[in-house]
Amino acid sequence: MYDNNTVMEAFRVYAQLSMTGIAEKERLQEYMADDQVRGLVDQFAAEVDCTVIAAGDQLYLIPLVRLSPFHFSNEYMKKTYLRTTAVNADLYLMYLAVMVFIGAFYDSYQSVEPTRNFIPIDEWAILVQERIDVLKEHSEDELKQYEREFSYNWAAVIEKWDMMDDIKETAKRQSGNTISRLSFLDTVRRFLFDQQLAEEVGSGEIGLTEKTKVFVQRYFMELEYNRGILNFLYGLDERPTPNEEVDDYARDLQN
Repeated sequence: MYDNNTVMEAFRVYAQLSMTGIAEKERLQEYMADDQVRGLVDQFAAEVDCTVIAAGDQLYLIPLVRLSPFHFSNEYMKKTYLRTTAVNADLYLMYLAVMVFIGAFYDSYQSVEPTRNFIPIDEWAILVQERIDVLKEHSEDELKQYEREFSYNWAAVIEKWDMMDDIKETAKRQSGNTISRLSFLDTVRRFLFDQQLAEEVGSGEIGLTEKTKVFVQRYFMELEYNRGILNFLYGLDERPTPNEEVDDYARDLQN
């Protein structure tokens, strides 16, 4: 049996996590210092299909399944981060961009530590294009089969990316109905910053936070949580992109 002080201390930690998703240094110390408090907080989180991770000097409450009350709904994501006309395909592309962003920091599917400190946004666009090109190698029937397997509309993701222009944000011919790939990735970047999954380390250079590094180590690479999507996106393309093609694409984005 737990004494009342232990229960109330655990409740204070969980209450802060449930309100903001984050618990600051004082609560982190309480969580880490007492096995019983930590066990209770973890139990509270498990009851709402979440996990608690410690990264840096903070605690984070992370939803593990879509049915968790702390999971962001599609409607919330569209309303908060995308255009009013956004559809699920925009979200699928956003999620793909996030996976590619995180994957860029690791040199293999089973990496434990990141192998780079940052990625420029134009290189991020190149890496997304590489994954889109891999998807295009599949026939329409194959994509439909993978859509059923992974619950992702891959054909719609391809179409959304291809419809975006690579023109500069300041170009006069860019209309209000046109979105560039860099503009879209800037929207994804804002989401990553808001959720403390990424941070700016230089002008146009984005790095991973400690929160993301811990989450990758514990969950991102696990088949149970990524449902094999990473294997699908990265395991089928063993041909490196020629440097000339990467350089050409980067120049196109910058001109």
